[in-house]
Amino acid sequence: MIQLWKVVRHVRQLELHRLILLLIAFSLISMCFLAYYVTNSPKIKEPPPLPFSDCSNQQRVLIPPQASWRLTKSVDTSRTEPVVLIFVESIYSQLGQEIVAILESSRFKYRTEIAPGKGDMPTLTDKDRGRYALIIYENVLKYVNLDAWNRELLDKYCVEYGVGIIGFFKANENSLLSAQLKGFPLFLHSNLGLRDYHINPSAPLLYITRANEVEQGPLPGDDWTVFQSNHSTYEPVLLASTKSSESMPHLATHKALHATVMQDLGLHDGIQRVFFGNNLNFWLHKLVFVDAIAYLTGKRLCLTLDRYVLVDIDDIFVGKEGTRMKVSDVEALLNTQNKLRTLVPNFTFNLGFSGKFYHTGTDEEDEGDDMLLKHRKEFWWFPHMWSHMQPHLFHNVTVLAEQMKLNKQFALEHGIPTDLGYAVAPHHSGVYPIHTQLYEAWKSVWGIQVTSTEEYPHLRPARYRRGFIHNSIMVLPRQTCGLFTHTIFYNEYPGGSKELDKSIRGGELFLTVLLNPISIFMTHLSNYGNDRLGLYTFESLVKFVQCWTNLRLQTLPPVQLAKKYFEIFPQEKNPLWQNPCDDKRHKDIWSKEKTCDRLPKFLVVGPQKTGTTAVHFFLTMHPAVTSNSLSPATFEEIQFFNGPNYHKGIDWYMEFFPIPSNASTDFMFEKSANYFDTEVVPKRGAALLPRAKIISILINPTIRAYSWYQHQRAHSDPVALNYTFYEVVTAKSQAHLELRNLQNRCLLPGMYSTHLERWLMYYPSGQILIVDGQELRHSPASIMENIQKFLGVTPLFNYTQALKFDEAKGFWCQVLDRGKTKCLGKSKGRKYPDMDSSSRLFLTDFYREYNIELSKLMNRLGQPLPTWLREELQNSSWS
Repeated sequence: MIQLWKVVRHVRQLELHRLILLLIAFSLISMCFLAYYVTNSPKIKEPPPLPFSDCSNQQRVLIPPQASWRLTKSVDTSRTEPVVLIFVESIYSQLGQEIVAILESSRFKYRTEIAPGKGDMPTLTDKDRGRYALIIYENVLKYVNLDAWNRELLDKYCVEYGVGIIGFFKANENSLLSAQLKGFPLFLHSNLGLRDYHINPSAPLLYITRANEVEQGPLPGDDWTVFQSNHSTYEPVLLASTKSSESMPHLATHKALHATVMQDLGLHDGIQRVFFGNNLNFWLHKLVFVDAIAYLTGKRLCLTLDRYVLVDIDDIFVGKEGTRMKVSDVEALLNTQNKLRTLVPNFTFNLGFSGKFYHTGTDEEDEGDDMLLKHRKEFWWFPHMWSHMQPHLFHNVTVLAEQMKLNKQFALEHGIPTDLGYAVAPHHSGVYPIHTQLYEAWKSVWGIQVTSTEEYPHLRPARYRRGFIHNSIMVLPRQTCGLFTHTIFYNEYPGGSKELDKSIRGGELFLTVLLNPISIFMTHLSNYGNDRLGLYTFESLVKFVQCWTNLRLQTLPPVQLAKKYFEIFPQEKNPLWQNPCDDKRHKDIWSKEKTCDRLPKFLVVGPQKTGTTAVHFFLTMHPAVTSNSLSPATFEEIQFFNGPNYHKGIDWYMEFFPIPSNASTDFMFEKSANYFDTEVVPKRGAALLPRAKIISILINPTIRAYSWYQHQRAHSDPVALNYTFYEVVTAKSQAHLELRNLQNRCLLPGMYSTHLERWLMYYPSGQILIVDGQELRHSPASIMENIQKFLGVTPLFNYTQALKFDEAKGFWCQVLDRGKTKCLGKSKGRKYPDMDSSSRLFLTDFYREYNIELSKLMNRLGQPLPTWLREELQNSSWS
């Protein structure tokens, strides 16, 4: 019996163990199923957020003008350059940086200066023109507390040239609660807490700002300043009431409105001003600041009220399950588009597609795909790549084109329009930096005329983004709007939903529209499913813009939009190529078959007829130095940075250089002698080759001019053959074009100081070497030793042994084996008749001031004066 009991108990224990194991296994399986459905099923969320309502039309306080009969003083702004002078406290000050950011976004020229206390005021005039159309003081106290001399100088300039002043007053703990602004019938009351911001509809400066709204609620901070005056020259622009009467016992009841931005109409002293009682942190101040710039410059620094907005929805069929659009989402997209069309003429969502991913979602999402195609004619469409691959990975243009043809075939089969002339590359690959194969394939398969990218010239800061034209394709800047593939739920927006609303309500997204006449916004498929943040964002943005501004929002198809863009910004048609290896993002979307090691380390820039060909010849003797391969059109000169070749892109440029065997010790260079005096070259050169060293050879400019004239005669230039040298250099401005062109090529390159100053704007002085061309003719070995040391090339090559003077040619030649020599061509060392004395006297006088400026520049650079320059200066002093 006992044994039986033991057996039964043992069996029960086994069953209990099995039961426990089964329970554990069941729990694990349940957890796996739960994890699977949690990660692969759409989250159950609250209903999508509702966009902002229409304008509030609140009960507004009537703000009577100070005096309705006043007329603002008219000013003549035509005598000034359209440049803003900004006085900042320091180069690191936040307000100063915000002012600069707005000016840069608006493409307005500016200059910053540290505000002088008792120091000298920067030069304000150039001959009879003013250098600045507007003055901005980050701290208005720096202006009012200027010493008497500088204050009188600045005010006199402003009155004479019709220049206005914008000043900011930001209170701190040391600010007096009440004080009179020195020299003005204007009182300040500081360190206040304010609420309920009103716009005065009578303020003359209002242009973009629409005065029909009230910003309800407390304003951020308790460091606000308000202005008070009974003088007729002042008109409030923005007004607010205090948070409580206790905070402002020295003024009237807290329910009254007090000016926080005040406009001075110039009736007091002839100068128009705008004073801000805080910085630009509050969004409405940025809006009024833009209006103040426009008003005080007579709308010379001002955009029109037209704003063109295009919303791209990238990857319309690309997205993992649970993030794609369903039928209800497509219906919402159509409904919102119709609503926006009542507010924004021609508004149409622009849908980008990769056909391979059609019908790759859940059943509901596939129905959403079908719904999009059913209403395909309601939208605009543009292609990505068929399989969403990055174009820069394709090195064969034929293979790349085949991928595009698959996407085009998909479009044709499903009735998607294929003639809008616009495309966007996945991840902006191949658009910039340029992948030549992409542009060729786009044109051959799709007939693309327009694309857009956020990468030119760089992703950040966004205000620097610009357009350009390459290979007849217009490239427009693309803007982000705070929506990315992962931002699909309102309550999970990074930093909280308030961050998105802040961007729309006067923040980054609002400012993008405010400061850019044309904005192409990048969004994604996932922003239109789930919480439909794309619909929420743009409906809210449009309503907010129309409530607070007079901007005229509209939409154009991409090709028309691109043409409009380059009508507004024609100066952006020409690209500015950057070094792809200086930007990690650019390097990631640049072909791995390309290397920046093929870019030259130094440039011999000229000018012409100074010995550049000789320097090129001597440099190529060095075993560690390599020049470019010959050009079929321009021989040893590539002439990339100065003419049409620049538009062929850096791929074309790099083809002239080999891949170095050792990038650190091999020195590649190019010589193009007309780089020196071509205005665009220093800027272009520094953008692509910022660390390159620059070598220029200078001879007496009088001799250089005569040498160029004789060079043209030797090449049978009819003008040089028909006119004497004296007639060429002394030709009047009324002379025929061909004669003036020859005169310019004779005279202008010899203005050495002018051209060198331009190079020094883009390259540091330590990267520029000025070679004495006269010394080069007499002692090339010592010159070449200096050049080697300047470049840092090793080992030092012995040019004393490598060069020999050829008496017959009158030039230095390379020594070869067995006593043979290799010399430059017959055109080098050509003998000319002596220059006539009249021409020499004229040119000596013509170049005198330029030579004096060159001597000052050489001293500033710490480089020795060329022999010929010392002689010229001595002769000038004797004469």
